[in-house]
Amino acid sequence: MISLSFSFLDLEFFLLILVRVSCFVFIAPFFSMNHTPARARIALSVFTAALLYTTLTPTDAVVYGTVMEYAVIVVKEAVTGLLIGFSANICMAIVNLAGAVTDMEVGLSMVTLMDPTTREQSSVTGVFYQYVIMLIMIVSGMYRYLFGALADSFLLIPVNGAVLKGENLVAAVVMFLGDYVTIGFRICLPVFCTILILNAILGILTKVSPQLNMFSVGLQLKVLAGLAVMFLTARLLSGAASMVFNEIKKVTVTFVEGMM
Repeated sequence: MISLSFSFLDLEFFLLILVRVSCFVFIAPFFSMNHTPARARIALSVFTAALLYTTLTPTDAVVYGTVMEYAVIVVKEAVTGLLIGFSANICMAIVNLAGAVTDMEVGLSMVTLMDPTTREQSSVTGVFYQYVIMLIMIVSGMYRYLFGALADSFLLIPVNGAVLKGENLVAAVVMFLGDYVTIGFRICLPVFCTILILNAILGILTKVSPQLNMFSVGLQLKVLAGLAVMFLTARLLSGAASMVFNEIKKVTVTFVEGMM
């Protein structure tokens, strides 16, 4: 016969842990995809919260006087989990930028499709980059780092210990925006340079042979050259995944520091 006993303080402390974990799972990359079953998210959140509860001990910080004070603590934990997950999730937008620039250069900018993971219109190359880079990061252990960062956040930011520093969070967002453009263009740089050289060649041919309609010829050449470069540089996507992964680590640490 199994006998379990716990106090209300233990239950309240566990619920606060569950709030931060569930909010993190709700917005974190890969786990927040629409095709991830809701039951799987709930089970993962409860199981992770139970594991963290066994390693943490309730503190006096959870003590409250009224229900409203406890609600404020719940909101603080929810915001903490959302910000940690959001810091990792926004880094995946780098891939969409690279795909949008690539499609614009190749001539596929008007071709969009419905991304089933986000239920939003996205470019063809952006969806391709997103799935491949996400798969590479999952294989390389991205989920272990995310849950490791979540567990470490309870040591750096105890329950009811989050202090939102607006200046630090704004500085983290500004830093990310600079890296967002830099890394995005580094991913699409092979296609961008190839199409730039091709446009220069077509411009020279237009001056040499004005009677040739280089506009109609250039459309097909851009598509063929863009697809060929993407095929030849597919092995470089592992390096792009590494850059995005490092950016996730950098931004996550910066956001956590902004709440300490």
